[in-house]
Order: sequence, then C-alpha cells, then structure tokens
Amino acid sequence: MHKSLARTALWAALAVTFAPAAALAAPPAGKVSGVVSAQAKKQLDALALEYYEAVARFDPVDATDRGDNRFDDQIGLSIGPKEHARQNAHYNVFLNRLHALDRRALDLRSQTNYDVLEFELNGLLSFANLPELMLPVNQMDSIPVTIANYASGDGAQPLTTVKQYKAYLNRLTQLPAWIDQAIANMREGMRVGVTLPRAAVVSMLPQFQKLVSAKAEESIYYTPIRNMPASFSAADKAALAAGYRKAIDARLAPALVRLASFIEKDYLPAARTSTGWSALPEGKEWYEKRVALQTTTSLTPEQIHAIGLKEVARIQGEYAVVGPKMGYTGPAVALPGWVAQQDKYKPFKTDQEVIDVYRKLDALLRTKLPALFTLMPKAPLDLRLEPELSRATASDHYSAPAIDGSRPGVFWSVVTDPTQYGSTGMVTLFLHEGQPGHHFHIALLQELNLPKFRQFSGNTAYTEGWALYAETLGKEMGLFDKPEDYFGHLNDEMLRAVRLVVDTGMHAKGWTREQSIQYMRDTLGYPESTARSETERYMVWPGQALGYKIGALKITELRQRAQAALGDKFNLPKFHEIVLEDGTLPLSLLEGKINRWIEKNQ
Repeated sequence: MHKSLARTALWAALAVTFAPAAALAAPPAGKVSGVVSAQAKKQLDALALEYYEAVARFDPVDATDRGDNRFDDQIGLSIGPKEHARQNAHYNVFLNRLHALDRRALDLRSQTNYDVLEFELNGLLSFANLPELMLPVNQMDSIPVTIANYASGDGAQPLTTVKQYKAYLNRLTQLPAWIDQAIANMREGMRVGVTLPRAAVVSMLPQFQKLVSAKAEESIYYTPIRNMPASFSAADKAALAAGYRKAIDARLAPALVRLASFIEKDYLPAARTSTGWSALPEGKEWYEKRVALQTTTSLTPEQIHAIGLKEVARIQGEYAVVGPKMGYTGPAVALPGWVAQQDKYKPFKTDQEVIDVYRKLDALLRTKLPALFTLMPKAPLDLRLEPELSRATASDHYSAPAIDGSRPGVFWSVVTDPTQYGSTGMVTLFLHEGQPGHHFHIALLQELNLPKFRQFSGNTAYTEGWALYAETLGKEMGLFDKPEDYFGHLNDEMLRAVRLVVDTGMHAKGWTREQSIQYMRDTLGYPESTARSETERYMVWPGQALGYKIGALKITELRQRAQAALGDKFNLPKFHEIVLEDGTLPLSLLEGKINRWIEKNQ
C-alpha cells in the first residue's frame, strides 16, 4: 500500500468522488467557444495552485507524507469542526470558480486537469455533512503515531539539519492541542452513536499506551535528540535538547496520558459491538459513498460482492493447477493453508536475511524492466525495514520520494518475526510495493510537470489498481517460474478478491467480524491473528480495500481491449506509457484516454 494513502484514510480517501464517464467527458453547460485560450489555461493553473496550497496547509502532515516538506513544522487542526467548515467553504468557492472557466478553451492536458480538480472538489464536498470528524484515530492511522514514527528521521520527515530539528519540535508543541481536539470529537461521537467497533479500539489502545513515558529522555519523541548529528554545534545541541525536554515533559506527556486514559476508561466501554458501517447513523449512505469514491465507479456494494466471489472461484481454479507442482495433492481450496504449514517456505532467521532477498530481487528487476517500460522514474528506490513502533499493525508499504530529490522512494518491509516471514509472496509483493508498482507511478508523478494538486494526491482505484496490475507483469518477466512464487502471486491476488467479499459483506450485507475472519482463514489459509488484523483494517477503513482489485481489473481490461483492437500494432511499453504519463486518473478518465489512443493507432 502506498504509505500516504494509508495514513490519510480520512482525508486522502476523500480526495476523489464518483461521477459517470459521460459527465466527466462533457464540458460545463453553456461553454461552447472551442477556441484554445492561453488565458483560460493560466486561470486554471492559478486556481489549481490555490487549491493545492489550501489543502496542504489544512493537512500539513499529509503534505509531508506525500513528499512536500514545506510544512514540516505544522500539524494543523483539520479535525477541528470550525476549521473543517472553513475548509469546505473554500472548496465551494474553488468549485464555483472552476465552473466559471470555459473548459473547451483548454488544451487536452488542461482539460484533464480541470476534470480531475472537479472530481476532487466534488468528492471533498460530498462528505461535508457526514460525521467523519468523530473518528479521528484508529489502529491503522493516527497523528500521534505518525509523528512518533517521524522521530527516527528515516521516514517522510527528514531530521538532518538544525532547521529540521526545530520543525519537528514545533510539531511536538502542537500535538497536545490535536490530541485534545481528538478526544472532544470522540466524546461527541460517543454521544451520537458514532464510535469505532470495540475490537478496533482494543487493537489501538496498546499503541497509545506505548507512547506514554515517565520522562522526556525515555520518550520516542525524544529520539531525534539521541540521534543528533555530530556536526551540530554544542550550543545548538544544548538548545535543542532543552526545547525537546520542555515540550515533552510540560505538555506532550500529559496529553498522551489523557489520550491513553480516555481510550481505556471512557471510549472502550462506549465502543460499539457491531461490525459494519451500516450500523452507524446514515451508515448505508456513508458506505455507498465510500465505495463509489474508492473505486471511482458506479458499482454497487452488491455488484462488487459478486465480482469478488467470481474472482475467488477463478483463482481457486488456478490453485488446482499450481498445487500439484508444489507437491500438494489435496483440494484446491485448502492449498493456502497447506503452504502456510510448510517450514520450507519460512526460511529466514533474521530481519537482514529478509531484506537481502528483496535487494537481490530489486537488482534483477533493474535488468528486466527496460523491456517493458520506456517511461521510468528518475528517483531511486531504497529498501528499508519498518520502524519497531508500527510493525505490529503495519503492512509492507511504499513511501514517496521527496519532491526536491533529497529522499528516495522507499519500500518498507514489515518483519515482526523473521522465522514466520513467508517467502512465497515476496516477488509479487515487491512488484506491487516497489517497482514497477508504486514506485513507477508515485515517483513519476513528481517528474511529469503536473499541477501540484495532482502530484500530491490520488485515488485508490488507480494507485492500487496499477500496483496490483504491476504484479501480473512478473509472469511476463519470468519471475513466477517457480511454482511457489506463482502461488504467492495467486495468493496475493486472492487477498484482493477476498477483500471485495468481506468488505462489502461486513459493511453492506450484515457480516460479523467473526464471519470475515473465518472466510479469510478458509480462503487464504491465514492464521487467526492475520485474518483478525486484516478484518479489523477493513472495519475502520470501509471501502479502501476495494479499489485494488477493481482498478486492476479495469487496467487489465483496457490492455486486452487495446491488444484486440491494435493486433500487431499493439506495443506494451507504449501502453504502459499511456497509462502512466498523465498521472493518477479516475478510472473513467483513464478509459477515455486509452480509447482515444486505440482510435488514433488503428
């Protein structure tokens, strides 16, 4: 999963909405000039930049995660009701100004920018009256944990200069106000019946308890001081250490105690015992909006559930073929469970052994990818292990390079216990999270001369759909020649199909948490602990996991359409270039783009 999409489940998930393809393709009513105008483009570019700046200042931590480090000294109060209302007022003004422009007076690239901006603004405004603010934290995503993970300096917020140390310190001074607002929001949620499921609260409580420390020097937020560069002057070292101690001991530590205590003593007893979003006030409509938003389609939860069941059956048919090649003779449905019990597929003893395999694979891919891609990012890709604090709940993920080139894109490997780290899925995982998956898409976004709002935003259906499609390229590169590696690919594909079933099952069809856990164990061979953590992820991020498979199916469909229409004229590297060259798009816009390419080359 792309890291910024993971952290911004609340805000980044709202950065897209849903509209039929015809509506996206049509110009606003009354705009009929048809004359390309440099002035119209200039006005659109100015509006797009204003919009991006408003979003980045509203949620500066999200800006950091997306590679924009200009606001690394701010947290913002995007969860504050008054601030949220002011931001929605800005969005309304931006949308009205956008509609005042003559779309037909724009060139094709600018029309795409217009359509995507309209898409995002409509999406943000469509959630304005839903109680998102009452759920400011969960076990997958919270500002206190995000800021704590920045403390190492290895993540999205760099810590190598005195200025950067002061920026992080400034965030520590602002964190108590954010925490108190989060508590207030959750209290309001308790009052009106909008709370997290109890199981999710049980999972997140230990995270916040770990953030509490008796004194500053023991706090994770003090980590930068323990790691200060030797090049800092003695005066700077002393001043920074004093500043960090004061910020943590005087205000941050008491706020963290308040948060942990509130969650344990007040929020946990009030947490709902139901599973799905449909149990919340306005929950059915709320979930349907999230489904449409995350898939950028008009598919209903029921349709997606049926697609998921169909894909599960198809992949199980593939299991029947690959299983005997691995020495398995039982029923296809039980192949994942059998693989999970085989010690030979858990060969690791140390974290380093795991990361070394990924580095060897990365080196091999660098020799194979040029045959499939002519458009590749200039930014390097680094491979690192996930910080200890977030390993228990994190999944392997990718984080974007810094826009100024000071930080590479990073594939983060999450190894909680190397002796239990399975080897069969490593190839397909790296194709997804590393290259040519997220790295080729996210890093390229920063090199395509796109407006900032498009460089630093996106939608799950394209972002994760591309990464899941990228996994399938392993077969063409000969990376799945070993049956266990092909099984790993199928098993990861099965996970994305299962997500369609359990997400819609829990949030639209009345499934319980326990039903989802059992279904995942039966179809994926997961141990109870893994099935539980995956299920609880979908419980707090409703709809987020749907974009993967829906997006990949659409990209595969478009490739097959192009191959059938163009025959010998079809060029796979060119197809990949067409998909990637305009950055992240709603699926309807991507489909229109591919259709135009086909028509032009027939």
